[in-house]
Amino acid sequence: MSQYMVEFALPAEMNEEFVQKIPAQRLKVNELMESGKMLSYSLSADRQKLWCILKVDSELEVMEVIAQFPLIQYMDPTISELMFHNMVAARIPLFSLN
Repeated sequence: MSQYMVEFALPAEMNEEFVQKIPAQRLKVNELMESGKMLSYSLSADRQKLWCILKVDSELEVMEVIAQFPLIQYMDPTISELMFHNMVAARIPLFSLN
């Protein structure tokens, strides 16, 4: 599997239809993160750029995944294949069964 960064340019002004689709977008993102296809999802402070890292087999699969985003009609994506993506692993406490 390869990793891809997708950078999305977002509209300067968000209309009512855009705002109404945000909860569905978050649900899709959560689903992709739980499945392991999406590794990260970040929004710039000015809400003009969005980035995500996807772990999929091909650029075609990236396009298939982002086509499912409820907000895709408002997004202008740029896809880049990554050589690597390092991130700090979430520290989840280990539980003892003893």
